[in-house]
Amino acid sequence: MRNASESMPRMGRRTGWWVLAFAVLLSGCGVNPQKVTVPVVPAVDLQRFMGPWYVIAVIPTFIEKDIYNAVESYELAPDGTILTTFTFNKGALDGPAKEMNPKGFVIPGTNNAIWGMQFIWPIKAEYVISHVDANYTETIIARSARDYVWIMARTPTIDEARYRELVGKVGAMGYDVNKLVRISHRTAAGR
Repeated sequence: MRNASESMPRMGRRTGWWVLAFAVLLSGCGVNPQKVTVPVVPAVDLQRFMGPWYVIAVIPTFIEKDIYNAVESYELAPDGTILTTFTFNKGALDGPAKEMNPKGFVIPGTNNAIWGMQFIWPIKAEYVISHVDANYTETIIARSARDYVWIMARTPTIDEARYRELVGKVGAMGYDVNKLVRISHRTAAGR
């Protein structure tokens, strides 16, 4: 008799292990606000933070290597969790479309600025909103391990001077900014 993993299609087993490995990689020891060592914004207005964010630059996880058109979208669920949709194209602007759907959990007592991001139950990866501007048009998501970071904006491109300022903020957090990768996006003019 074959076990359950043997009866799954080959691609399904690989995808399952891929997601599990990604979740473990990001999780570290879970989310403990007292152990956060990167800057944390004083408070986040969750309603304003919801919606799509274009990934402008990233120190990528293995899943995010060679991605294009990356967009992270958030929706506040009635139970207070954050439904997340991460879409991207793999390998090229018109490469295969991919989607991931982790769930965010706001950590109590953090004024909505620290989340646990769950790719697979019960593991929650640290997700720290280290910067968001007053108009909620740009953000930096960081991790205490300083292994991954995301610079995101409400538009697929940002002014080069502003980009350099955001990279400076990432560097001031203790990240190696030489590892940052800019993400290309298909724009209306480039379609």
